[in-house]
Amino acid sequence: MPKLLIKNAKIIATMDGNDFSSTGRELKNSSIYCEDGIIKEIFNDETLHFNPDLIVDASNHVVIPGLINTHHHLFQTLTKAVSLAQNASLFDWLKALYPIWSNITPEELKSAVKIGLSELILSGCTTSTDHLYIYPNGVQIEDEIEVANEIGIRFHPTRGSMSIGEANGGLPPDNLVENEDKILKDSLRIIERWHNPRHNSMIKIALAPCSPFSVSKNLMIETAKLARNYNVGLHTHLAENIDDLKYSKEMFGLTPGQYVEELGWLGKDVWHAHCVKLTDDEIDLFSKSKTGISHCPCSNMRLGSGIIPLSKMLNKNVSIGLGVDGSSSNDSGNLLNEARMSLYLQRVHNGGNTLNARNALWMATAGGAKTLNRNDIGSIKIGNSADFAIYDLSSLALSGAVDDPIGSLVFCGPLNTKWTICNGRIISESNDITNLELGKTIEIHNILSKNLLNK
Repeated sequence: MPKLLIKNAKIIATMDGNDFSSTGRELKNSSIYCEDGIIKEIFNDETLHFNPDLIVDASNHVVIPGLINTHHHLFQTLTKAVSLAQNASLFDWLKALYPIWSNITPEELKSAVKIGLSELILSGCTTSTDHLYIYPNGVQIEDEIEVANEIGIRFHPTRGSMSIGEANGGLPPDNLVENEDKILKDSLRIIERWHNPRHNSMIKIALAPCSPFSVSKNLMIETAKLARNYNVGLHTHLAENIDDLKYSKEMFGLTPGQYVEELGWLGKDVWHAHCVKLTDDEIDLFSKSKTGISHCPCSNMRLGSGIIPLSKMLNKNVSIGLGVDGSSSNDSGNLLNEARMSLYLQRVHNGGNTLNARNALWMATAGGAKTLNRNDIGSIKIGNSADFAIYDLSSLALSGAVDDPIGSLVFCGPLNTKWTICNGRIISESNDITNLELGKTIEIHNILSKNLLNK
């Protein structure tokens, strides 16, 4: 692993503050030295000398912690902007795409993951979750892990599942659901094979029954027991839109927040995606239990799901990270753009001074780390993982943004990095992925996407 020196950064936004309202130190004309994937020194003393294997000259660049994506469905990069689903809300959107997704093969999934992770990395992302809840045609979570390892991104794959099909009152078609015993057995296999709980871990597993409308109460309970026996995270979709809320009340006689409370799906080891329709009481419940939320603003807008009461949640100290969600419900994978949209949506909803750019960047970094229950990523401080997003202030998009370089990352976006660095290694530079032939990867992905749509 190379000894890395990032030198002469115009400004470093450490994001090492305690919460979104106090985001941390901002260091001018400073450098960072890393060994073995760990930050060892942060300094502006030119008398300090090191013998790095790799030097990144960050003069006239902004350095921030690597961005953290807390919710995604990477397989959906194969079905971006599908015409029959463009104007649908959540349930109709899913019904339109389920039949297409049922034909996905391992080869197609690997291609989808390469594209999805590449998009994220170029925007500055160094850690990503993924929620894979379909396993047709021999697809396994290893198909994703193999690609993530090849590219070099820090990865939190979640073993998703669906067990209640249309015949039993669920939303997904019956050919996409699995036997619950099989789900639990495979979940255990994946934890024992792949989960690494150590500091600076490159891969951590979580378990993720898909949603209240696609899994049984029993599966939710048994999955939680299994996860807690092995100290891994829990993840699902919750309170995404009005139809989701209606389904919960009709099927369970409870609001979504009440339902997960009954199931034991609260705590710092749990994060829920979307949560657009949580009540004030449910927000209090999430705050007291330290339950996390993945906020996916672009997807929520694209599907017309609504505007999350984000400011209220942040002021209640709820753990909030950002997610791009699926590439069929967002159609893009730029995590920095999610920060931008989270800011703008709250200003539309609550007024112009509701959130600021640093609040948004904090959610994309330290907030994401807190949501994933990690204390080694998301901020630039000695002992943390050497994960960085570095943006060029001389780029066209940032021309004229001389007053506040940090704020410009949010207001002038969406942007790509000059360098994205994960675990002390450069994984992208100047819009190219280090360990992929990106042009060829795109060509193959388009062929596979077309073939999938024509099956």
